[in-house]
Amino acid sequence: MIGSICPFSTIPVRLEPSERAPLETQVLFGEVFYVLETMQGWCRIKLDFDGYEGWVDEKTVIETNADEIKRWLLAPGVIIPMPCLKLIREPEKSTQLISGGSRIVFNRKDRNTIVIGKREFYVQDNLLDRKVDLETVAKGFLNTSYLWGGRTFFGIDCSALVQIVFKITGVVIPRNASQQIECGTTVSFVEEARLGDLAFFDNPDGAITHTGICLGDGRILHASGEVRIDHLDHQGIFNFELHKYTHHLRVIKRIVE
Repeated sequence: MIGSICPFSTIPVRLEPSERAPLETQVLFGEVFYVLETMQGWCRIKLDFDGYEGWVDEKTVIETNADEIKRWLLAPGVIIPMPCLKLIREPEKSTQLISGGSRIVFNRKDRNTIVIGKREFYVQDNLLDRKVDLETVAKGFLNTSYLWGGRTFFGIDCSALVQIVFKITGVVIPRNASQQIECGTTVSFVEEARLGDLAFFDNPDGAITHTGICLGDGRILHASGEVRIDHLDHQGIFNFELHKYTHHLRVIKRIVE
């Protein structure tokens, strides 16, 4: 099976093998994926991180030696904690921006050097000394525009925001809200919600359509139009700008005890 370590800032993953197909998710820099099948210039892939499947342009699949992938996955690595980070690509010393949640492995003697296949990068920031806390990470995405299927600071959807924030803080959860709701334990009352709990919201048919991160004190951070902080109570999310409830609360789940 062909495997690849993503050397690009992002790779769009589509529902079908077509540029016109909806964006389903994105592969971030340093994430590993495997090719399941190929079709007329497209590859159906499966992400190692969350098992998500979809179609990518075959030009974005840089076949990587299985031993190199194994070393990459087993290495400690660093999950980028800030919204975005500048890499310097050798030898031309050009700039490449990668988003929070990307994974890098310092795999040369120089502790700031990253090599993926024939591509070499280095970072000037000392990431190893940074402390990560959930609220700071989550607020780093404030004002990011909403993008269905997006997983980056340049555009993100509600469930990806949750997944990426938790990924940065060391917790692996599924990609979609309908999967995420199965995680953790139920919080009985909204007043008991604390920092890091997840709130889930449904439509009139009962389908889970939205999620966000509780910040405590009746606040929720979520992606709706943009990443924003709104009021949360037993009815749902109240948007003070619109003077109305925008999402109906189904349940609150505690992911980290």
